[in-house]
Amino acid sequence: MIPRECRRLAEVDFPIAEVGRHSLAEKARRMGTPHQLHLWWAWRPLAACRAMLLGLLWPDPCDPHCPGGFKQVARKLLPTIRGNVGPTDEELRKALLEFIGDFASWEMSSNRSYLEVSRELVKAIQGEEPPLVVDPFAGGGSIPLEAVRLGCDAFASDLNPVACLILKVKLEDIPRHGPELADELRRVGAEINQHAEKELAEYYPRDPDGARPIAYLWARTVRCETPGCGAEIPLVRSFWLSKKTNRRRALRYRVVRPKSGAPRVELEIFEPKSEGEVPSGTVSRAKATCASCHIVLAPERVRAQLQQQRGGADVIFDSQGRRIGGVRLLSVVTLRPGEQGRHYRLPMERDYEAVWRATRRLKKVATQPLPGGLSPVPDELLPPIGTLGFRVQRYGMLQWGDLFMARQKLTLTTLARHISGVSEDATRELLALSLSKLAERNNTICDWMVSVECPGHLFTQQVIPPAWDYAEAAPLGQSSGSFGLAIDHTATNAAACYTQERKPADVGQLDSAELSLPDDCAWLFFTDPPYYNAVPYSDLSDFFFVWLKRALPGHSLLRDRFDPQNPLTPKSREIVQDEAKNFNGGPKDRGFFEQRMAEAFAEGCRILNKDGVGCVVFAHKTTEGWEALLSGMISGGWVITASWPVATERSARMRARDSAALESSIHLVCRPRPEDASVGDWADVLRELPKRVGEWMERLQREGVRGADLVFACIGPALEIFSRYSRVETAEGRDVALAEFLEKVWEVVGRAALTQVLGGGEGGAGALEEDARLTALFLWTLQSTNAATNTEGAKEEAEGDEETADDEDEDGAPRRKPKGYTLIFDVVRRFAQPLGIRLPDWEGRVIETHKGVVRLLPVAERARRLFGEDGAAAVAERLERARTPSPQQWLFPEMDPAAAAKPRGGRKARIEVSEESLSARREATTLDRIHAAMLLQASGRANALRNLLRAEQERGREFLRLANALSALYPRESEEKRLLDAMLLAVPR
Repeated sequence: MIPRECRRLAEVDFPIAEVGRHSLAEKARRMGTPHQLHLWWAWRPLAACRAMLLGLLWPDPCDPHCPGGFKQVARKLLPTIRGNVGPTDEELRKALLEFIGDFASWEMSSNRSYLEVSRELVKAIQGEEPPLVVDPFAGGGSIPLEAVRLGCDAFASDLNPVACLILKVKLEDIPRHGPELADELRRVGAEINQHAEKELAEYYPRDPDGARPIAYLWARTVRCETPGCGAEIPLVRSFWLSKKTNRRRALRYRVVRPKSGAPRVELEIFEPKSEGEVPSGTVSRAKATCASCHIVLAPERVRAQLQQQRGGADVIFDSQGRRIGGVRLLSVVTLRPGEQGRHYRLPMERDYEAVWRATRRLKKVATQPLPGGLSPVPDELLPPIGTLGFRVQRYGMLQWGDLFMARQKLTLTTLARHISGVSEDATRELLALSLSKLAERNNTICDWMVSVECPGHLFTQQVIPPAWDYAEAAPLGQSSGSFGLAIDHTATNAAACYTQERKPADVGQLDSAELSLPDDCAWLFFTDPPYYNAVPYSDLSDFFFVWLKRALPGHSLLRDRFDPQNPLTPKSREIVQDEAKNFNGGPKDRGFFEQRMAEAFAEGCRILNKDGVGCVVFAHKTTEGWEALLSGMISGGWVITASWPVATERSARMRARDSAALESSIHLVCRPRPEDASVGDWADVLRELPKRVGEWMERLQREGVRGADLVFACIGPALEIFSRYSRVETAEGRDVALAEFLEKVWEVVGRAALTQVLGGGEGGAGALEEDARLTALFLWTLQSTNAATNTEGAKEEAEGDEETADDEDEDGAPRRKPKGYTLIFDVVRRFAQPLGIRLPDWEGRVIETHKGVVRLLPVAERARRLFGEDGAAAVAERLERARTPSPQQWLFPEMDPAAAAKPRGGRKARIEVSEESLSARREATTLDRIHAAMLLQASGRANALRNLLRAEQERGREFLRLANALSALYPRESEEKRLLDAMLLAVPR
């Protein structure tokens, strides 16, 4: 046993760079890892979990309380893998850390030698009774799975039924049955697939020439409401079919105007030679453009028409089976016998006939209820309008079944019926997960990915958005989106879950504040709790839940054990901030989140034995989310003892582009606070804080941690000072709140960052104006931790990213994102306020705030404000004539009182500002003059630039100091850095 006084290895040191590298490599894998068994949001890389578990389980050899037996075993075993270990405790610590870094590799996770050494070292400190690792927010199961791999006992629980089923399969079924379970899945799955294909063949007929359709490309439609037109408008985002270099295909259209009746759009497939040949889409930002009369149908009318069609995903037939409206088939993707590659053809009448037959068959199936009265087709209600991540309800999709067209529903109900008849529980559960995966690729939100020529999947983001056009995958055969391929993927990933341990973990469907465990039973409390308001887990998981409970009727886990009347996953007890929902009569606001987190962490303290430690993983990018979590931890009785940022998120994903999304998950190592903890003195805490944060910033920067990752990673060591006390008091006896302490943390981090990038002492950061400090902090926070080593971007974007942020507006149209770098307003405010930077003073001049996001204005957007209506050319002429140019004579001409009163364009235009404000705002700052020089560089006015630079050299050192600092801060490939570097080369020597 490790004495309580002995520090764990992860409380002293951790190989964050090496573990981060392996975590990112694991995230880039597309097949054969446990997390791909079934989607769960915000999953933790196994590499980071495995490495952190070892750091928590093993003692620090340099600690005087480290058991001698552990060091003896370590010196005996490590040379079998790493060669000789030096005689000192420091060398033994280094060898253990190197072992952890190497073992984080996915390739080494099943290496027999590494497994044996790690398990023997765990035994050396615990004996024959394995330590118990508890994770009450287990989700996708990364932490308990790695605990089992290392020979520990694991207890995994979650409130969500879908998560619990995934956990049961990973942690109970696969360990009990071993790799043979994957073989059984393939055998039984092939039988079901064969039976289903016979039943469904008439609904997915082959072409007369023997070609096999593998996908059908559909578009929702609305009617033009212009008098005299009435043409049907297919809602198409892009007419491209394939953008592969050797197979470029697209659709184009012509309008046919019959003598009677409305105009109609007829399609043609062709091979474009350039982008310009392909017509633009007919819908953008919910506005539909009629191809016949070119009138734009307003978003509210598009919504109204789609509401009448219940989302518009189905074909509307007359009594004879003729299409009269609804979704329109654009093209059919086929595979031809003996030929490589995809082929595209226009729809034929027989394609619609197959859908009509499927629609009629579904009506009969829907009248035959399942055991317990459950409808075969999901009729459970979608969450109400306004729910985080959901926008489809405004388009008439009100039930979960509305996300599927009739033929997709017939396929899924047929497969669910066959799966429910399988006798063996473990095989049936894996089959149900395969069906769940199939549903994610067979719905009316999936797009057609033109770069790889296959249907996409629903959860490329943590939202369910509306979609105008979609790709219907053929579920027969082995093509992308087929049941056969889903079975094969599930079997491959199930085999990857086997850890060479036949010992299953314990899985429970529990409230995290009410664990069914005795006191003092756990050795490790290690969890990845919900991310405040970032992911609506229960609402999203209902998409899978409605199909799982039809494939596994009566399953003990697929229910809300706290509310038997709830047909969906539990909502009220879920610990997320979502004020649209209630708990015990009150809204689930920040107070609810903090209180429930405190209860969950207090429960963790109860079950942890006196020698145990904890670890909490968090990666939320808002300070509000961080403060809510930390408040819950401290109120729950925990002391933070270490903080390690591990790079786990890809810098190429959409969320990370030009913004400060975290690339690291912060691992907070913690212990229960002693009951006799003393009261802290606020003055002592403030004296210790700058030194602790400064040391930690230096350490992390040596490891390559940058930007927002570094900011949030500093919160952990700062909290070591604050959380070790029962409370902290001022000299007057006032209790210091956590929020007040965190404000000081942000101030210390901000000052340290400014000193680092702008210099300290006379002429340093304090000598520069507010806008320079604001810009420097902005760019410093945006720095990337892992972009230099992440090369998966293009591939990831093509194949989809389950963790990308929402890049569409509320109507499903791609956002036209303004240029420039962005930060959440709360982050900017936290830095600015303590450093005396008034954000309103720089609004419209250096920054722009919109919907809670602050954008740093690109230099190009500042040209008109800096140079006025006449532009850089006129200013350059004045600069070229001036011997000693003064910026107040040529910058901000629009702010000159005379110019302000002067009408332009025949209108009495006037800038309504006070004289005091006018004077301050036309005062050019060092940053203004640098931006002006960059714009002169961009316009090629070399003489004017030289005059300006010569004048700035005579003025002082601030100009060049700031310019060099900004050059180091701007991203390597940015236009701003290019202009800055070119401008600096023009500085007279």
